[in-house]
Amino acid sequence: MLCVAAGIAVQQLTPPPADTVVALAAARDLPAGKALEADDLRVLNIPHNLLPSGSFSNTAALQGKQLAVALRQGQLISDAQLLGPGLLAGSPPGSAAVPLRMADPASIQLVSPGQLINVVMSTGNGFDQPATSEVLAAAVPVLWTSAQGGKAGPWLAAGETDGLMVVAADADQARRLAGASTQGKLFFVLVAAAPG
Repeated sequence: MLCVAAGIAVQQLTPPPADTVVALAAARDLPAGKALEADDLRVLNIPHNLLPSGSFSNTAALQGKQLAVALRQGQLISDAQLLGPGLLAGSPPGSAAVPLRMADPASIQLVSPGQLINVVMSTGNGFDQPATSEVLAAAVPVLWTSAQGGKAGPWLAAGETDGLMVVAADADQARRLAGASTQGKLFFVLVAAAPG
């Protein structure tokens, strides 16, 4: 009788379960550039108020999508973590995703998505043409790099992504960056985020 009474008391004092929704999370640690498959995903039931914007509840909607960033096991997946329009989620209106090819492809390994860089163009050869350098865009965030195992898509052959990165730029920066690699050699400088 005492056990039944204790059970009833606990049931009456326990708050009802919160409304939950289905969300998809990484089933294990996943590298950036991974094309998602069904076994990469885990279905979770989470409280509605914890569901991030741009989340997915349907496994079929994510299959074949490519990760722009690495994910930890159990991390919820949203459109901002995938290659495509979601990469610009949270960027100011009018932002553009601009692909750049760096003059030194190996340097891409030094930068990860989310880091801020200055994009510098160098022209001239230092002999018959004087060498000059110009900052084309300052403190632009990196959205994607080829170093994280990513592929730009089926339209590029193997090796064509070497030294490639994508940055978020405002309209003026995008205008200066578009086609800049045909006018000179592009390099980047890592910069610290401004104190907020």
